[in-house]
Amino acid sequence: PHPSTPDVRHSRIGNRRKVSVPARLTWRDASGTLRFVSVVMRDVSDLDAFVECQVPASIPLYRLVHFQVERPARDGEDLPAALREGKVLSAVYRVGPYKTSSGTPSGYALRLLVEKTQVATRRERQALAVAN
Repeated sequence: PHPSTPDVRHSRIGNRRKVSVPARLTWRDASGTLRFVSVVMRDVSDLDAFVECQVPASIPLYRLVHFQVERPARDGEDLPAALREGKVLSAVYRVGPYKTSSGTPSGYALRLLVEKTQVATRRERQALAVAN
């Protein structure tokens, strides 16, 4: 980096795990119409996920969406507890690069809007399981 530009790195909130899990996003567009799209979750942590859309979809940055892993895939050990239970309210916090073929993003980074106490409780259970 150039000496006058600070080297700013964004730290991740949790440890990311690579996955390939079918899921679904639902949201309301600007006119209030309910939309949905099938996605594949590519990585996940306790508070974040990155998904790739199977068909072109345009979801605005910061849009609230409901994120749900498809039922057969919910038993995965790599999934946060909230995603194993059902729909999770999430926010689009990063839009991936746009595909030239469709003009829509290749994927979206989602912040899972779950209580930190849920995440802490899960970590405590894991630590307890390891200690026993």
